[in-house]
Amino acid sequence: MDALRLHATIEAELAELSAEFEVLGDWEERYRYVIDLGKDLASLTDAERSETNKVRGCASQVWLVTEPQADGTLRFRGDSDAHIVRGLIAIVLRLFSGRRPDEILAFDAPAAFETLGLKGALSQQRSNGLASMVARIRRDAQAAA
Repeated sequence: MDALRLHATIEAELAELSAEFEVLGDWEERYRYVIDLGKDLASLTDAERSETNKVRGCASQVWLVTEPQADGTLRFRGDSDAHIVRGLIAIVLRLFSGRRPDEILAFDAPAAFETLGLKGALSQQRSNGLASMVARIRRDAQAAA
């Protein structure tokens, strides 16, 4: 993530993601793009793939690591055993990682996923998993606030 992106607002990041999705056209291309986003995620260590970091409510294995930063922001890292889910994690991290807890808690993630067209494009299981990831991030933000 470059320095400019770290300082963009969460809404600006959503707008950028939305523009990227618009260019792609159909959902077959968008799925490939989401999978490609997941390929750029750094893998978690075996120790980080723990029960503590596991996200409940996901059909696939999903781990999320929350790292409070000195400036009050929260950095998130994540991984999954499923390619499409790794891509969804990349989208979630792009929106939420590097943000202050109040920004995270004020952001309407379901509306954002609707804007990106994810709600209609994902299976019910994937949608539930995405909601579980966001719920975990919000819970961690609430604890840090």
